[in-house]
Amino acid sequence: MPAPVHAVLVARSSTAAAARLERALDAIRAQSQSVASLTIVVRGDPAPLHAAAEAARANRVIASPERTGFAGAVELAFAHLPEGHVWLLDDDSVPEAGTLAKLASALERQPSVAIAAPKVVRAGDRRRIASFGVTMTSTGRTVELAQGEYDQGQHDRDDDVLGADIRGMLLRADVASALVPDRAMLGADEGLDMGVRARLGGRRVSLVPDARIAVWPPRQTPQRLAYTRRVAQLHRRLAYASPLSVAFKWLGLLPLAVWATVLALLAKRPGRVAPEWMATFTVLVRLGAVARSRRRLRAFRSGSWSQVDALRLGPAQMRERQQASDDPRRDNPDKLEFFSGGGAWAVLAGLVVSVAAFIALLTWPAMGGGAFLPLRQSVADLWRDALWGVRPEGLAEVGPADPFSTVVALLGTLWPVAPSFVLVLLWLLATPLSILGAWFAATRITARPSARIALAVLWGFAPPLWDALAQGRPAAVIAHVLLPWLLFAGIAAHRSWTTAGAASILLAGVLACAPSLAPVLGLVWLIGLIVAISARRRRIAHVVWVIVPSIVMFWPLAARQISRGTPWALFADPDAADFAHGSAAAVAGGVLNPASWATLFADLGLEWTAVWWAPILLAPIALLALFAPSTRKTWLAVVSLAVAAAGIATAVIDLGSRLSLVDGVRVAVWPGSALSVAWLGAIVACAIAIDGVRRGRRALAAIVIACAALAIVPQATSLHRGDTTLYSGSDTTLPAYVSAQARADGEVSTLILTPLADGSVEAKVVWGTSETLGGASTLEGTAVEVSDDDVAISQLAGAIVSGSSSTVIDDVRAAGITFVLLREQASPGAEQRVMALTAQASMDQRAGFARVGETPRGVLWSVEDDPSPRTGMSAAETTTAWAVGISQGIALLVALLLAIPTRRTRDEARQKPRLIGVSTESREERTR
Repeated sequence: MPAPVHAVLVARSSTAAAARLERALDAIRAQSQSVASLTIVVRGDPAPLHAAAEAARANRVIASPERTGFAGAVELAFAHLPEGHVWLLDDDSVPEAGTLAKLASALERQPSVAIAAPKVVRAGDRRRIASFGVTMTSTGRTVELAQGEYDQGQHDRDDDVLGADIRGMLLRADVASALVPDRAMLGADEGLDMGVRARLGGRRVSLVPDARIAVWPPRQTPQRLAYTRRVAQLHRRLAYASPLSVAFKWLGLLPLAVWATVLALLAKRPGRVAPEWMATFTVLVRLGAVARSRRRLRAFRSGSWSQVDALRLGPAQMRERQQASDDPRRDNPDKLEFFSGGGAWAVLAGLVVSVAAFIALLTWPAMGGGAFLPLRQSVADLWRDALWGVRPEGLAEVGPADPFSTVVALLGTLWPVAPSFVLVLLWLLATPLSILGAWFAATRITARPSARIALAVLWGFAPPLWDALAQGRPAAVIAHVLLPWLLFAGIAAHRSWTTAGAASILLAGVLACAPSLAPVLGLVWLIGLIVAISARRRRIAHVVWVIVPSIVMFWPLAARQISRGTPWALFADPDAADFAHGSAAAVAGGVLNPASWATLFADLGLEWTAVWWAPILLAPIALLALFAPSTRKTWLAVVSLAVAAAGIATAVIDLGSRLSLVDGVRVAVWPGSALSVAWLGAIVACAIAIDGVRRGRRALAAIVIACAALAIVPQATSLHRGDTTLYSGSDTTLPAYVSAQARADGEVSTLILTPLADGSVEAKVVWGTSETLGGASTLEGTAVEVSDDDVAISQLAGAIVSGSSSTVIDDVRAAGITFVLLREQASPGAEQRVMALTAQASMDQRAGFARVGETPRGVLWSVEDDPSPRTGMSAAETTTAWAVGISQGIALLVALLLAIPTRRTRDEARQKPRLIGVSTESREERTR
């Protein structure tokens, strides 16, 4: 005689609970095989469901706390069930009329079957399978054997499986009490866990394809769903482990969370990171639940794990499933055409122009002049300067490094044999790299080859770039090279985590090189965020992330500047130096230094000093840009022109902002970076205009390229004419004797005294082999108040050069100073010469100093006897250094992992048009 069937229905009490319960009860009453008893477990207040339960004549109604999970509710019901099969349902399950009879028949026909599972389909579309069989990989990850597919009977022959969805399961009477769902699973993988236990007990799970049950999707947020699934997976990992390995697997949960975080970021699913760590900590502290699950598994087990392993999915099977599920559409709607479209030729032309302009650099070991300083001679020292800690300049200065130091460290790492030489390569490759980046940025704007080439070459021939090259501004050159890549990634940041991650790194790099661009780039980001909120609500997190690494990189420096009352100093150049420039009106016209034309004519023997016409060379570009809003891409053109206007306004403001002190003189912020932003906005609008005209695109492109090429003639020829501050440098700014001793002993410090034009002396202390580009700090150059470190250095310098009779050697040794260098200017004034002679005479007469001699860097003295070691960081400062370093490292690592493309992200990118803001229907028209 068939065993009776007892139904357990778990319902959640809510405002819509009664309707859902009545729907499930109607489906139970409509079964061709009636149930022997019905137990309803209500999670929450049972009062709203009382009438529906009475109408269904339920045998019992059990109230449980609202937080009770499905497994916990079923466990409460099992205490009251008589002997028989047990049918598990919830109020979101609607079984078809013959489902119970077919499940019971499967149990009666096959004595080895402990669990009969129906085909679970979507209630909204019963043609689609919601779940039909579950298994796991060799590492324990849950895999749905059929999910989201149209039901065409393709899986109906799959009978023996490892597990199944718990909704609608029918448990055999003799094993039902041993296969009670485990409440430690938190509502996920319960059916899989029951199937594993059944398999270890010598039984199996059978799928019944003719038995169908419709279900509604779970009422959980994606974060909650990811959390419960990960808890279930980690809990099973410990519950299934052997007694000898369970402790090691428990200890490995935290390293596993780190690895899972890396994989989640590589897969561009950062939403999994928080659930991963929450689940890890949950499982770590639930040792009692793990012990209970292991006891339940051991009590029913009679076989070996080889019975379970036979139904797992191996790596080869997982690859086959992945390949079968891949979207076969691979074609990109827009062809890149880098070679056939002229992009490669434009880059090659840029390289030729660059080499022709700077061919002398090929013999230089390093760059000198302008804002140049050498780089550290080892990669370790480069990255040490980029971290929060004891600064390489000053007596005992401890604090944050400029974000630009990280950029310098990265550049030096690219050429570890001679890091300073990387700046020579940068100067030679700046133009072709700019053209390359701008060409890819143009692929987001237009599909016309002529418009793409125009934008790319105009960016490579940008006057702000060539001004920076001629005047020796490495930070400005790097920012210019990065800006088009920022446009390329940033304008598509809403599309994927890959572009958002790349844009976040590029934005941090641009701001590190040109902090004065923060207002205009912040405004662009804010506009993008508003657009994302209004048009793409599901992509807001992508746009928000773009600014996160920049905030993390700048917050230590910002905190220090704000605490000392100099918040505006955050916008100071990291490579501050004086520079030649014209009036604010000339800068507003896009010309930084109109006098360069007068110098060019003078070198050619022409007496033509009037340069009022220089901005007119850029008039064709401006006219085309103003025409752009009349094309079909009006909104993009308007935004581009607004960015250009904001860039010009920022440049004019920068010219009047004197934030840094160089050689005792306040110097303006370099406006060239803001002009680069203005130029980018203008040429994007220009490219839109060229794209929008029907005829003469190539002629227009040739005209604007010729105008830009003519505008940079003074800068491109400046090195050949000697009209530049650049010269062949070396890897140190200190005498060779100091550098040699510093290489042998890193704790070597040099007090540098530099007489100034007003008769005063500038004093600074440098540790190591040289002053360096990465070791320079805007905190020192923008200080408005004298620090304790400054007071100590000034007192030492004053005592040394004053010629007083007081003894200073003891104070010098206590400060840890090893050498004193009196540096003279190339063309000193009268007061400078007097001060230099006074200081030299004073040093020669003092005891404790040994004159090394005159060097190309100045007059050098060494301190006799060993100086005191340099003061290190305190415990609190060490803690701060670790906290800052870890937070910045994590931010950059997360951004890098997000930016690394994977096969899935590449496939998704191929299915989307490269162009932004153009409908799919007009693709053919765009490419004609």
